[in-house]
Amino acid sequence: MSISKQKILIVGGGSGMGLALARHCVEAGAAVVIAGRGQDRLRQAREALGNPAGLETAVVDIAREDQVSALFAAIGGLDHIVCTAADIEGAYRRLPELDLMAAQKVVESKLYGPLLLAKHGAPRLAVSGSMTFVSGIAAYRPAARGSVVAAVNAALEGLVRALAVELAPIRVNAVSPGWVDTTIWAQVAGDRKDETLAAMAKRLPVGRIGQPDDIADAIAFLIGNGFTTGTTLHVEGGHRLI
Repeated sequence: MSISKQKILIVGGGSGMGLALARHCVEAGAAVVIAGRGQDRLRQAREALGNPAGLETAVVDIAREDQVSALFAAIGGLDHIVCTAADIEGAYRRLPELDLMAAQKVVESKLYGPLLLAKHGAPRLAVSGSMTFVSGIAAYRPAARGSVVAAVNAALEGLVRALAVELAPIRVNAVSPGWVDTTIWAQVAGDRKDETLAAMAKRLPVGRIGQPDDIADAIAFLIGNGFTTGTTLHVEGGHRLI
């Protein structure tokens, strides 16, 4: 399916996987709206993409229903909705040190946010349209300090299956990345980011860490494939095998 002239909302499109997808969609001739909480990051993303005519930006906190409703009222009809947003700062902690507010931010950004995007976005979508959300390998290979992220990723995939039934024929899917070199790793590993990612690469069957473009390619597939819904697409370099 060609996405030329289609309109795509990418929440979290200011950096990482979302920005890589925005670049792909713009180059394919789509009209793209990238949304996120930070105006500066959105401005930088627009500049990084070369200020194309078919690109809009929108500031929104998807944990706020009033802001989500206002976002869709402002941008009108859509063909596809993608959400790569995740607020995991402070969430990777062992239970004795876990702060409930940090855990709540993960839930809001990765579960409530997609739920609100579906609630207010579905009426704006074409019947041939789609929604794609991002879960993650933690749902399948949880580690110490990662209980909150593992639980929320698993919950999101359950939500995707339920929405695929309720919102049909609109397609709803998830991509589950493995270890991907994005800014989130600075929060998780700190100064040991490069060392940590290099060690991970040696363990994976593909012999490398994922890049944002790897995940963008997978999301683009789900956007374009009209016979895929209620599915989690694993893009993790064989992580589930080790």
